[in-house]
Amino acid sequence: MNFQKYHGTGNDFVVMEALEGRPAWLDSKAVQRICDRHFGVGADGVLLVERGKAAPFFMRVLNADGSEAEMCGNGIRCVARHIREVMAVPDEPLRIETLAGVKSCHIRTSPSGQVLAVAVSLGPPILERWRIPIAGPGDNMDVSVSALGRHFVGHGVSMGNPHFVIFEGLTNDEAWRYGAMLSTSPMFPMQANISFAEQVGPQHFRLVVYERGCGVTLACGTGAGATAVAAVLTGRAAPDEPITMDLPGGTLILTIPKDLSDVMLEGPAERVFMGTLCEALTGRSP
Repeated sequence: MNFQKYHGTGNDFVVMEALEGRPAWLDSKAVQRICDRHFGVGADGVLLVERGKAAPFFMRVLNADGSEAEMCGNGIRCVARHIREVMAVPDEPLRIETLAGVKSCHIRTSPSGQVLAVAVSLGPPILERWRIPIAGPGDNMDVSVSALGRHFVGHGVSMGNPHFVIFEGLTNDEAWRYGAMLSTSPMFPMQANISFAEQVGPQHFRLVVYERGCGVTLACGTGAGATAVAAVLTGRAAPDEPITMDLPGGTLILTIPKDLSDVMLEGPAERVFMGTLCEALTGRSP
């Protein structure tokens, strides 16, 4: 089966067209083999471009551990670029269905037609505690949770997938250690993506995200969106103005309207190579 390799600020994906639906051979073990960085292609996940019901196309997000996620902010930008350039679909905006609903993507190009960035409307955040979900009573803000003897206070935000935002700068090693424990805490019935954010200036944050099913990645689009929402809600950032999120793999720009009616995310989406999966990865002849 043919594939294309993309990345959005270092968050990398194997993108495959599966218009008739997820192939039977692509089970969780096959996804793990493909994403293995030593014995496979290497990726944070596999993205399938399927036919949609509520939109022309549906994006299926398969994490590196074989689990399925509702949404991926960096991934959908890569899928949008693939649909525009490789599948030659001229629609503007491109509407892509996900398990978190239909998202609209806009391709920003130079006068010569070169793709400069892809923007996606992630839709309004989910802030009700039970819908995120976070266990226990109360609201979504200033939630206390402990891991490995360390106490954290964070804010729950769902962007169609659950996030927990902690405004505390951690190193990558610390994010791995504490993120792994926090992500699977009983506080989060569906697990959670854990964002560790440090404010470095007005409207400017440094962010490291531990993603459920992947670990610490070079970037997380929905994590950046959730962090921007939490920053506005806590007065750390102003609404209706661009918010810069520096992640290990690059920079994303978020805009949150005052009424929280949407989360706009803009960043790069780059195609780096293409290939064909061999029998060792698919379990069948290509």
